[in-house]
This record gives sequence, C-alpha cells and structure tokens, in this order.
Amino acid sequence: MAIGRPIPVLTLSDNERETLERWTRRPTTAQALAQRARLVLACASGRTNTQVARELQLTKQTVGKWRSRFLAARLDGVLDEPRPGAPRRITDAQVEQMVTLTLEGKPRAATHWSTRAMAARCGLSQSTVSRVWRAFGLQPHRTEAFKLSKDPLFVEKVRDIVGLYLNPPDRALVLCADEKSQIQALDRTQPLLPMRPGQAERRTHDYVRHGTTSLFAALDVRTGTVIGRCHRRHRAVEFRKFLDTIDDAVPPDLDIHLIIDNYATHKTPLIRRWLSKRPRVRLHFTPTGASWINLVERWFATLTEKQIRRGVHRSTRALEAAIIEYITVTNEQPRLHHRDQRAAASVSLDQERRRDPRQRRKFFSTDLRLTRLGLSGTDPDEAGPLTPTAL
Repeated sequence: MAIGRPIPVLTLSDNERETLERWTRRPTTAQALAQRARLVLACASGRTNTQVARELQLTKQTVGKWRSRFLAARLDGVLDEPRPGAPRRITDAQVEQMVTLTLEGKPRAATHWSTRAMAARCGLSQSTVSRVWRAFGLQPHRTEAFKLSKDPLFVEKVRDIVGLYLNPPDRALVLCADEKSQIQALDRTQPLLPMRPGQAERRTHDYVRHGTTSLFAALDVRTGTVIGRCHRRHRAVEFRKFLDTIDDAVPPDLDIHLIIDNYATHKTPLIRRWLSKRPRVRLHFTPTGASWINLVERWFATLTEKQIRRGVHRSTRALEAAIIEYITVTNEQPRLHHRDQRAAASVSLDQERRRDPRQRRKFFSTDLRLTRLGLSGTDPDEAGPLTPTAL
C-alpha cells in the first residue's frame, strides 16, 4: 500500500520534450534553466521525486516544486518569472520616433544628430537617448568611406590577381609593385619631449620639411620579402630603373608576374620597349580605383605607421636611410600576407555583388564560383586549385 501523497503523472508532448532537451544541450543556456529541464525530463521518465533528487543531487522539496510548476504552466513554469522593478516610463512609440528621426531626419543646424540635440527634440534625457542608440547600434557621429570601381573589366582583373595570390604559377615569381611618392622628410620645430610614466611622448604640431623622396617597392607574395629603391623623382625613367633592379634580383630561370596599378608612368613607350625585350616579365593591372587589391599597399601602411609617421628626419638622405633599414629588417623577418590575400578576395567579391544585377546573375548564378574563391565557408584547398583561367 502506497504511503504519502500521490505523485501526479507528468507526460510530455514531442515539442515539449524537444525543447527541454535543447535547453539541456545548448551551451548558452543558463545553468539553472538547464537543471530544471533535466529535472522535468527525469520526472517524465516515471521516476519518483526521491529518485530524481538522489540522481540530480537535489532536495525532494525542490523536485516537487518544479514538478508542480511544470504541471501547472508547462514550459512557461520552468522559466524565471519577471523580476520586480520600476515600470517603464518610455513607451515603444517614443523609441520608434527616436529611431526614425535618427535614421531619416537631420537637425536644422547640423548634418547629424547628437545625443543632446535628440534629447531636446524628443523631450527625453541625454542618457536615455544614449541607451536607445546603443541598443539599436546607432552611431550618428561616425562615418565610413567607400568606393566602387567603374572599370569595365573589373571582374576579369580581380579574378586574374586573386588567382595569382591564391595559386601562383610554377617556376614564376609574383610581385606586387607600386610607388609611395612624395614621402616628406620632416623635422619638428622644437625637440621632442620623451615619454614618462603617466605621460605620452609630446611633439610640436608644426614642422620643417627638408625635401621629399619616392619609394619604389615590390612585395614577394610567396615569401613576404621586399625589393625597394628610393628615387628623388617619380617618372617613367625612375620606374624603368626599378624594373632593372627587379630583373637583376630575380633568377633568370623564373618568370615575373608584376601586379601594378594604372599610373601613367607604367604605360609609357619607354616601359613598353623595356617589356618587349624581356618576355618573362608580365604585367597585371589592378582595376581602376581599386589599388587596395595590391598587397604592397598593406606593406606601405605598415612602413608609414612604424617608421615614417613619428620619425624625425633632418634630410632626405636620413629619410632614405631609415626606409632602407626598415626594408632590411622586413627581409630578415618576412611576414606572409595570407590573411590580406583572403581579405582582398572577400572585398573583391563584395564589390562584384554591388555592381549591376545583370552582372551579378551572370557571374554568381551558382555557389561554385564562391567555393572556388574560398569565400563560402569551404576550405579553398578542398575546392581545387584556383588559377586566373579557372576564375
């Protein structure tokens, strides 16, 4: 004969069982909710409160409480009840008005909203506006720049260059070449004040310029080394001298694939004659307005950040010596640019998607090209080799 109060039978529907099991498996579920879900599943298997309490290391009172709550409110009974607190003073209509004004309107005397201007316009506090903007990810004070290439051969050029990055030809060297022109040799009007604990380095805002120089550089895509030369002028003559430097530095049994932009000095008759005498050198031009796809631009940015921007150079000779020293250090500890290659491919794909919808349908009618670019979440090594012709 049974002793004590009868235990109500707990049965689960298929949807309830699936939801409870999902709560127990999901890593983001709160531990309290996951424990309650395990408790209800154990009770549904026909075990008593004492057996469930012993298995889950809980008290019989806790098991009985959550069994009763589930029988009374089903899944809602397992969840936490709303916490007590002050009632809302801002309605959904006010939040909607604020978001709509932020996205679609402008203040009378400014180009964008500030938190205080929006607070005055909506009759709310500045902190309230800040909280709503953070909740919706709105930042009216920020702006970003973009540029879409108008090159009619944009797709073909991008596929050619990305193919060279991800799968270079055999017996060939892929070099990304460009010029960083008009680098200024700057000296401050007063001595620098060095960094101290609790105080950053200080320098005057004005400067004295001691001339300029131009850097011609070629980045080896495979090894990360750099071939660089400085010239005082930036003409086709200097570019031809730099091509001679590249030709001398590369072993004669290797072809040279040179990725360059559409600058006028790269297409003069002098350069064309030089190329006609050296058939192993092949030029690959970046799309118009898309020189960012050239990896040497990333190296130029690092050079500016680490050596030029905060440097003090009292002559162009000192500036050139600092640049050559940086090139030497780069070649001693080269850095591969695999991540930048994938980033260039990703941005190139994004630009193709923004172009004419007819081109989008033409070139991206299936996911095959995305897979071969290595941009669809698939390992590009598993998608097969990528070559300029395969793209």
